[in-house]
Amino acid sequence: MKPTLYLLPGLLCDARVWEHQARNLSSLVEIRIPDFSQLDSLDAMADAVLAEAPESFLLAGHSMGGRVALQILHKAPERIHKLALLDTGTHALKPGEVEKRQVLIDLAEREGMRAMARAWAPPMVHPERHSDAALMNAIFAMVESYSVASFKMQIKALLNRPDALPFLAKAPAGTLVLCGREDAWSPPEQHEVISQALPDRPPVTIINDSGHMSTMEQPEAVTAAMCRWLEA
Repeated sequence: MKPTLYLLPGLLCDARVWEHQARNLSSLVEIRIPDFSQLDSLDAMADAVLAEAPESFLLAGHSMGGRVALQILHKAPERIHKLALLDTGTHALKPGEVEKRQVLIDLAEREGMRAMARAWAPPMVHPERHSDAALMNAIFAMVESYSVASFKMQIKALLNRPDALPFLAKAPAGTLVLCGREDAWSPPEQHEVISQALPDRPPVTIINDSGHMSTMEQPEAVTAAMCRWLEA
């Protein structure tokens, strides 16, 4: 029987953010991608995964999904066989963050998720990919599939996140730490902090020509890195 790998999506994302990885890693693992659209805390998201997961499983989280993965690690480290953290962070709330996120909530409430998607998504992507209609339209469609209410629930979850840096002491050896080189939201130096807090201090895997949405911007490179991680 193949091991089970949970791929946890981030803010305003769903299974589409993991499409390439899910398709190409399915020969090695059983893929499960949870839906966090109706949950308003990282704790509830973690509990939802733990309630259905087998006793031992593999875990990869992107962006907010990385935060959920850390919450799962905190709650049940003995159940996580392998861990991957992609384009994410461990820090608690930053000064001014509430106000910045409220601007996007106000926009969504005033003009709808289509307008919000066009304000939120481009800074998440490498500037040279803004003209890639296929990529940008895929991200826009994913974001627009969320309701304003679900968006607000996920923002609430993020605004109430803990400082997760201490949780990393419980991580399994060989944890994958990965990010886009041009990730302006969760930059490489943020991942160096994560790496240094892990017991075995693994090197950070940098994905070139990619911003925050690395799994969609450079899917082949991310999938290759995850394949190496699974086979290690």
